[in-house]
Amino acid sequence: MKKLLLLIITASVLTACNKLAENPTSYITTTQYFKTQSDATAGVTAIYSELISDGTEQPLYGREINFLADMTTDDLAAGPSAINPNVRALSSITYTATDDRLQVIWRQNYTGISRANAAIDAIPTIQFDTTLRSRLVREAKFLRALFYFNLVRFYGDVPLVLHNPADASNLSSLNVNRTPTATVYAQIIADLTDAENLPSSYSGADIGRATGGAAKSLLVKVYLTQQNWTATVSKALEVINGPYGYALFPNYADVFNPATKNGVEHIFSAQISSNGGLGNSSTLMGANFAGFVGNVPADIPADSSVYKQFSNTDTRKAVTFYTSLVNPATGLVYNFPTFYFGKFVDRSELATPGQSNINFPILRYADVLLMYAEALNETQGPVAAAYAALNQVRVRANTGNLTPGLSQAAFRDSLYAERRREFVQEAQRWFDLVRTKQLVQAVLKVASKTNVSTKNYLFAIPASEISINPDLTQNPGYTN
Repeated sequence: MKKLLLLIITASVLTACNKLAENPTSYITTTQYFKTQSDATAGVTAIYSELISDGTEQPLYGREINFLADMTTDDLAAGPSAINPNVRALSSITYTATDDRLQVIWRQNYTGISRANAAIDAIPTIQFDTTLRSRLVREAKFLRALFYFNLVRFYGDVPLVLHNPADASNLSSLNVNRTPTATVYAQIIADLTDAENLPSSYSGADIGRATGGAAKSLLVKVYLTQQNWTATVSKALEVINGPYGYALFPNYADVFNPATKNGVEHIFSAQISSNGGLGNSSTLMGANFAGFVGNVPADIPADSSVYKQFSNTDTRKAVTFYTSLVNPATGLVYNFPTFYFGKFVDRSELATPGQSNINFPILRYADVLLMYAEALNETQGPVAAAYAALNQVRVRANTGNLTPGLSQAAFRDSLYAERRREFVQEAQRWFDLVRTKQLVQAVLKVASKTNVSTKNYLFAIPASEISINPDLTQNPGYTN
């Protein structure tokens, strides 16, 4: 952790830019950098860039998060094209604390946190428009909360660092031991509570920034994860009845259509662009589509169950998977030998499969509806409002209304099944299986993943972090 902080003290902010989608080009120290309104705006934009940019690795929300949140579940497996042994170890649930993907996820989230800390500390000291100044700080707090929410769910107790040292000599004074989960969650909630005061929408180049609705929606997910059902219901209603205008797309395919990105269902998304350059675009496209030559992609369904859970009338099936595509070079339909993942295959970029314009949806309205229905069921049983919320998602998918009269347990099972169908490959499955305590029983059904055990309810603290900071302890069941 100390080494990580030392490396990113000088990587906290980027040179001046105003567009959210701008890529970081160079870095200077925080004390040299934060002087003007433009500096502040650019510094916060640099935090967003950590969602979709990593010069040496695949981006956090361009594939890295899927390694932990999907590859280790009953949805996703490593195909023959996935040659990284660390990825294959995650797929087979044989990973250890030395797995380099664990280190990358740890580093990417803490880099984002460091950039957020720099902005939160420095921006209030700059003299410019107070409304914009407050907004930028709240955006940074939203993003810091998102990064910590990832970390605390993946690793449990993690170091809670809220201020960056002014220079390397102060590193030894930092408390870099693991912070209790409850304390980390308290900070996440505090940051998001302030971020609720963000604008309800943006225009122009600011589209894609965090809104008050995004902060409330992430709070819904935080409360759901904590099984604070009453708070989940209350906060979800603030999103549903708020001034945000969220709704489901009538067509499920539009959730993943580049032409409808940042639309009515998209609460907060990682802003992906095919012209983003190396390390600044989704690599899910290339991982899911290996061309029209019969090669098997790097990311494949874990087994047939993830495909068979969809009825033939379910409109999500043809979006979630593809079995045939039109070859742009020939204009002919190419039939693949089996089903592959299709949500992040940009049909407009089939001639250049390394490119994609499909945003990664981190928070969308369908999730809020299903979380609301789940929390209602847990507090009141399957009441009419719970059915109504769940059925909005089902009707959009052309699977019809769920018939009233289910027991609380039966409604719960139906909702869990609906979440699996709705969010395949959206980095939701592992989190859902863990919080519902179904991870082991679900993953054991996959023949290639029988190594799963209760220790996998948390990932290992990266061994490289423990070697740098011996005060960090390892999670149960793992060795360094």
